[in-house]
Amino acid sequence: MARTRASSSTNQHLEPPTAVPTREKRKKNHLHKNPDSYTINPTVQKSFLNTLLLHFPNGHSYQIDPPYFLHCCYNNLSTAATTTLSPIRAISDDLYKERNLKRLVEKFKQYSDVNRFRTKNGIYESTVQRLASAKKFKWIEEILEHQKQYKSDISKESFAARLVSLYGKCGLFENAQKVFDEMPDRNCKQTLKSVNALLGASVNSKKYDKLETLFKELPEKLKVKPDVVTYNIMIKGLCDKGALDKAAALIDEIEKNGLNPDLVTFNTILGAFYSTGKFDAGEKVWKLMVSKNVTPDIRSYNAKLVGLINNSKVSEAAKLVGELGSFELKPDVFTYGTLIRGYCDKGNLEEAKKWYLELVKSGSSPNKVIFGSVITAACEKGDFDWAFELCKDVFKNKCHVDAELLQGVVDGMVKSSRIWEAKEVVRLGKSNDYHLYKLKLPSDD
Repeated sequence: MARTRASSSTNQHLEPPTAVPTREKRKKNHLHKNPDSYTINPTVQKSFLNTLLLHFPNGHSYQIDPPYFLHCCYNNLSTAATTTLSPIRAISDDLYKERNLKRLVEKFKQYSDVNRFRTKNGIYESTVQRLASAKKFKWIEEILEHQKQYKSDISKESFAARLVSLYGKCGLFENAQKVFDEMPDRNCKQTLKSVNALLGASVNSKKYDKLETLFKELPEKLKVKPDVVTYNIMIKGLCDKGALDKAAALIDEIEKNGLNPDLVTFNTILGAFYSTGKFDAGEKVWKLMVSKNVTPDIRSYNAKLVGLINNSKVSEAAKLVGELGSFELKPDVFTYGTLIRGYCDKGNLEEAKKWYLELVKSGSSPNKVIFGSVITAACEKGDFDWAFELCKDVFKNKCHVDAELLQGVVDGMVKSSRIWEAKEVVRLGKSNDYHLYKLKLPSDD
């Protein structure tokens, strides 16, 4: 079908169809002829144009009819939203797919102009986590400080508490403290919500001395009463610091203040005792938990499994896993991983294989730690048939294991004259679609 090409110099529009237009078409034709008659909410217009400029930085060099062009783009976006993705989902996907971190920062700041975007805590969490993993702390500060310009949001405690928490999770405690201290200047109330956020930030930033000071001073200063969440944050900090007895003693203080320790309270303390070889102390806390009518969950049992494995009680650990069904609990990947590690450490490859297969049958995917345990054990035992299958599972599951682990498999295979398998692992390392492993055959050096 022939088309009439619009002249970019005269900004002509396509001629309307000769057929009698429908009501919708008459409206569209009216917009063609009277583009200035269409108006869009100024905030939406600013945000959308900013987004366009991100993708077309030289957009000013094109002869665009702004009102009508904006209408068409916005209308198409709205139509697409009803049939495919919502605008916020589209924004989230755009940020997720952006590999250039500097561009990610710029996009995040532009999208922040959208009111609904600023309500999506998950997008903030994932973006900050990505930047923190890359150690781009200045850029984290850039996007979070940018949020302070949104006066209606930053004056709300929930929004300010989010910034406090985000700063804490990437170790920028001073910034978190600053946001908290600035809250009164913005007529933003400080309740237990923001207090707990600051305490959590001190734990995540490993500022344990600061945690204890704030825990003592803030409730009295702000006239707020700590709740069980407050105590759980404090317990977590003390456990991380290594002050386990002091953490356990807080259970009594919780009850003296008319509160009940919950599952999080006990799981935190259990995990700390069992993982540091203090099995008997962990058992005492377990009995106390049961006496308080707090029902253990899979995390509780996983903590006990760690204690059993660390005390070389692998058979007892396996028995406990077998009993989980009677408690209406299912093993998770951590359960299997702990037991597999125990058998690998004991050199019992057959039992490790058995539980690895149980893990796969359960529908869970082995993680980096599990692959590290089983591949190392297989190589030490000279079982390169299984080591080869495990390497294929690594690539099948797109698991990011250490290159040294795979290189060790290749080296062991070559020494055992398993040249074809060694070459195949090298090939998979280079040809997979998620991570490049620069593996070498010993003869390549």
